Amino acid sequence: MTQRILFVCLGNICRSPSAEAVVRAKAEARGVDLHLDSAGTGDWHVGEPPYGPMQKAGAARGYDLAPLRARQAERADFDRFDLILAMDAQNRADLEAIAPAEARARLEMFTDYLPAGEADHVPDPYHTRDFDGALDLIERAADGLLDRLRG
Repeated sequence: MTQRILFVCLGNICRSPSAEAVVRAKAEARGVDLHLDSAGTGDWHVGEPPYGPMQKAGAARGYDLAPLRARQAERADFDRFDLILAMDAQNRADLEAIAPAEARARLEMFTDYLPAGEADHVPDPYHTRDFDGALDLIERAADGLLDRLRG
């Protein structure tokens, strides 16, 4: 079973910290012990908390994003984690560009854990302003991820 999972989006202030918080809450509720983290492919938000409207949307559903701080994904993450989940195709391409040839981590799309054909990426609510829509997708993908890890 995968124990160490990294969620990655562009700035690490909306989608990936939300995925980290949602999966953490759902895993704890199921009694599943995982090491979770999140990162961004860009560096402009390093050290910042998640975006305020994203925190508010998460809090309305019982997810606490406030303690999380943005960091940039790095080459060493491919050795520290078993599974790295990208939120969209550009994030995945950026991660592939820094992955070592003998990467330990599997790189996949977070939406691979949704029912087939539901979505091929998690839209960035920083731009779409649809924080609840992003959380809906993240919650469903989190359930799919945990089901697969258990199975």
